[in-house]
Amino acid sequence: MYAFAPLSDVVGAAGAVLAGLAALLEPLTGGAATAAAIVVFTVAVRLLISPLTVAQVRGERRRAALAPRVRELQRRYADDPARLQAELLALYRSAGAGPLAGCLPLLLQAPFLLVAYRLFTTDEGGTGLLDERLAGVPLGHQLGDGLTGAVVPLFVVLLVALLVLAWLTSRRMRRTATPAPAGTPGADALARLLPLLPYTTVLVALVLPLAAVIYLATTTAWSGLEQAVLRRPAAST
Repeated sequence: MYAFAPLSDVVGAAGAVLAGLAALLEPLTGGAATAAAIVVFTVAVRLLISPLTVAQVRGERRRAALAPRVRELQRRYADDPARLQAELLALYRSAGAGPLAGCLPLLLQAPFLLVAYRLFTTDEGGTGLLDERLAGVPLGHQLGDGLTGAVVPLFVVLLVALLVLAWLTSRRMRRTATPAPAGTPGADALARLLPLLPYTTVLVALVLPLAAVIYLATTTAWSGLEQAVLRRPAAST
């Protein structure tokens, strides 16, 4: 895979930060210092982009609050799909709750997530991260490289954690899903598919190196906690 120089430089800088964290944590965590640094680094990145997540949830809440007006428009223009579509777009636009309002925070998060992905899956930037070890297992080790020593228990713990987190996330998605407007093409199929998407993290983890699986488990757990806090009934909108 070819390295893009600016991205490689950023990944190298992130790797230097991670190495510094590992050095700070080593007196407390010993041989698990680099793995602990991955957890701390991941939480720090998620805290950095948390305002984007807050903006996304607020947008979703605004769209959910429009549900009664959406139903009224659906009743009024049931026989005029073109007019209904225009009225719905105008309603969402006036409330600042259009589709782009929900997608923009996700798009702005992409550079942070890309750097983290490259850091934990490649040697780009010369970080040497994947040569570090946890319980004697290199952080660059994948399940396909062999199932000896501590590999099995390490990956089992992480995969079970991801499976539990996926189940919790899927249940939350089913509970908080906002029904699509009547007549929306593919709405039923999408409603069935979306709650299954969290389980893809488990499948992805099967082909990732240990460092990336630690990152994935940490960021998924953080997402679950973040969503639970932001979506609690008493949360302000």
